[in-house]
Amino acid sequence: MALPKKGDLSEEEKQLLEAIGKGNTEEAARLLGSKNVRVNCLDEHGMTPLMHSAYKGKVDVCKLLLRHGADVNCNEHEHGYTALMFAGLSGNKEITWMMLEAGAETDVVNSVGRTAAQMAAFVGQHDCVTIINNFFPRERLDYYTKPQGLDKEPKLPVKLAGPLHKIITTTNLHPVKIVLLVKENPLLAEVEAMQKCYKVLDLICEKCMKQRDMNEVLAMKMHYLSCLFQKCILFLKEREDKLDGLIKSLLKGRDTDGFPVYQEKFIRECIRKFPYCEATLLQQLVRSIAPVEIGSDPTAFSVLTQAITGQVGFVEAEFCTACGEKGAAKRCSVCKMVIYCDQNCQKMHWFTHKKVCKMLKEVHEKQELEAAKEKKRQENKHKKEAAEAAGSALTSEENVVSESEGNKEVELKCAGERTEQTIPSQEAPASSPLSGHVLGGETNLENNAVEKAQESEE
Repeated sequence: MALPKKGDLSEEEKQLLEAIGKGNTEEAARLLGSKNVRVNCLDEHGMTPLMHSAYKGKVDVCKLLLRHGADVNCNEHEHGYTALMFAGLSGNKEITWMMLEAGAETDVVNSVGRTAAQMAAFVGQHDCVTIINNFFPRERLDYYTKPQGLDKEPKLPVKLAGPLHKIITTTNLHPVKIVLLVKENPLLAEVEAMQKCYKVLDLICEKCMKQRDMNEVLAMKMHYLSCLFQKCILFLKEREDKLDGLIKSLLKGRDTDGFPVYQEKFIRECIRKFPYCEATLLQQLVRSIAPVEIGSDPTAFSVLTQAITGQVGFVEAEFCTACGEKGAAKRCSVCKMVIYCDQNCQKMHWFTHKKVCKMLKEVHEKQELEAAKEKKRQENKHKKEAAEAAGSALTSEENVVSESEGNKEVELKCAGERTEQTIPSQEAPASSPLSGHVLGGETNLENNAVEKAQESEE
């Protein structure tokens, strides 16, 4: 089948692109029913309707196009962009997830050698980066739900595939959150079920490291989840409070500052047990964590999360102290220092937080007092600078006025001198010796002429 040519669009296809731009799903659906409309038609830049709708964040139109057979991996764009890259650039998490579930390839690169995750990171869409880096196709997990080789039974019961896939693809790797997900699903919260799950996770980890295109990040994530499942099994077998006991152990903070020491040690131990010592990622994690004392930043969880999710730079967001969920907005009403996503997390964390709440309150009040002092100091500084600036401006104005007055005095003085010099020059004909000489000369000439006239008459 011949590929569609770039820019070779029918009138109905042009109308389809216009409908996508306006987000008109009904019009788009009507046009897709026309025989003159190809769902994978290309505009002059090589963009398909799916690329347009992904970039413009049109969720419903994306669903419609995928139902009509849109090619999620079309790579005819002039710069090699795919629909997943456009979804990442748009920052729309739902569309990004939709493209991945539709089979979008994550390792395709564009003309400048960047993947979809790298493109999203480049424009600061870190949520989309996290979704792409944590995605794991369901088909790869379903492989283990069927007997392989000489096995008579599958390694993973079909009923466990859905709950396990949800945990594998979660973007919140906080150990408390993972345990809560296990606890919430009765199919998983059994020793036998969890044993099968962690063995499958170990197999996926091994496959990621031994396949041709090694994936150390995914391997580390599978290993980390496997360690958590094994820890859950241990508590289910040995503790009467079962998974509630594990959650309390992970949340329990030390008396001095509330830092969760058990949680920090557990994550460090998970990283240390990674079975592939030659892995570059493992060496990077060890170099980042080993020199740091327990209780100082960066924590093992923050380093591990950064390595797996691929978040770059500083992201302004609040995370729940209990479960690590992003976007937490509720603060402890007493100390104002600890953040939760809801009351359930606050109640779950209260048993350990109450020991340091009063101390944190004093710290918060001290910080507020210092902040108020600093604010006042800055205000006084600005006022002083403003006053100095005003004084400087006034002095400059006075100087200008003084100079102006001085200039006027000089001008008046010069004008007076010019007047004194001009007046004598106007009186000069009456008093000048030269004038008298000339007049005197004219009188003598007249007298001589009269005398000559009288002599001639005689």
